[in-house]
Amino acid sequence: MRSRLDACGGRGVRIVAVTKGFDVSAIRAAVAAGLDLIGENYAQEAVPKISAARAEGLRFEAHFIGHLQSNKVRMLAPAIDVWQTVDRESLLPAIAQRAPGARVFIQVNATDEPDKGGVVPGGVGALVEAARTLGLGVAGLMTVGPTNEEPVLTRQAFRTVRSLVDEFGLAECSMGMSGDLEIAVDEGSTLVRVGTALFGGRPARGS
Repeated sequence: MRSRLDACGGRGVRIVAVTKGFDVSAIRAAVAAGLDLIGENYAQEAVPKISAARAEGLRFEAHFIGHLQSNKVRMLAPAIDVWQTVDRESLLPAIAQRAPGARVFIQVNATDEPDKGGVVPGGVGALVEAARTLGLGVAGLMTVGPTNEEPVLTRQAFRTVRSLVDEFGLAECSMGMSGDLEIAVDEGSTLVRVGTALFGGRPARGS
């Protein structure tokens, strides 16, 4: 994976190893390979897995990258270091209360797909300001490419988000996954979220 990133000009881009669907052995393998950013999507899976990994003495930064619900913040707060999917103001008080000063990413819906999470591009500024008012650290913006993975639309979406990162003077831009990371890197991503390309296909949930 590192060589794939280097080949497309992403030498400085960091990898968030997405271990959803796998047990703690995936975190163990990622850390052993030098990947110290771990992404999880599901609260009930993430908390025990992260706790078990840390009990083994593994050192890593845990990112929550799934759809975030206010009623899950309390459960997640002891385990999560970075909240990548903040997409509405109603989440902010819960995060500020349970994880004061936490680092967050504002998730942007740059594809105009109604079933995709994220604030519309025009709402980013207000959400950044609201997060900062509550003492949260806005590390950057996060987005997911279009569901159909059409390259032109993917590039347009990523370019929109990168321009917003620059407009608001943010440090990080989390975009790109296993199937579109080359486009993401070309458009200025600083973090890519990779699961399948690292661990293979995920087992079905509950199996």
